[in-house]
Amino acid sequence: MSGGSSESAAEAGGDWPAEAVDLVQAAADTKLLLSQRYAEWMLAGPALEDDIAGASAAQDEIGHVRQLFRLLARQGRDQDWLEGDREPEAFANVASLDEKPATWVELIVSADAAERAAWYLLDAIAHEDFDGLATRIGQDEYFHLEHLDGRLETLAADDAEALTDALETSLPPALALLGPASYDDEADPLVAAGFTDRSVADMRAAFRRTYEELLDGTDLSLSGVDWDAPDEDAWNAERRRVDGGGIDHETLSSLRGTANAEFRIE
Repeated sequence: MSGGSSESAAEAGGDWPAEAVDLVQAAADTKLLLSQRYAEWMLAGPALEDDIAGASAAQDEIGHVRQLFRLLARQGRDQDWLEGDREPEAFANVASLDEKPATWVELIVSADAAERAAWYLLDAIAHEDFDGLATRIGQDEYFHLEHLDGRLETLAADDAEALTDALETSLPPALALLGPASYDDEADPLVAAGFTDRSVADMRAAFRRTYEELLDGTDLSLSGVDWDAPDEDAWNAERRRVDGGGIDHETLSSLRGTANAEFRIE
């Protein structure tokens, strides 16, 4: 992933470490894809409440994306590239959102895991550029996750088998978005640089604990989840994922607004 940079971060006036630019890019791209997936499902939920929640979340996410893209542009990222003028393999979103979820259960689980992982990354940032912004994003995330977590609890009672399969599929890519387990206080480069105030290892522990506590007391087992993911040797630190891959071309076309580009307001 080239980063779409026509100049270095230093030349653009940016002062983030390269690893920080990659982290924020991954969180922003994940939020971009969350907005897309929410929009695709916002008239197909099982209840009007879910449709309204999805529409609201889609709008919130794209607002977060705009703010994060603005910061990334200051670090040398090209605005057109950020907005979608790039190939699928240049997006750094969590891998579970590469394609439209096939079922409602898959949407809820992939969105819950992606929202939580992206928020953990942003909430850990200690840089002054994020003063105020992280708080505003966190306020939205509280309500998004409250709704999604409630749906997980309902699904644990109503469709435990489908929920188990979805969790085993979606949680490992979210762990990859957070980063490898070896990134503890001593090994995490962004903790060492002072850009984040907690390590990937701490975020991973909180992530796992949240799901264990949320689903405690249900008949659902998390024993099949690969909590050790990702394999650090296979992890792409720039895109925060393993196994390559990327969004499908239909999604890329939608993100670019290709079908109705003539009506775009500049």
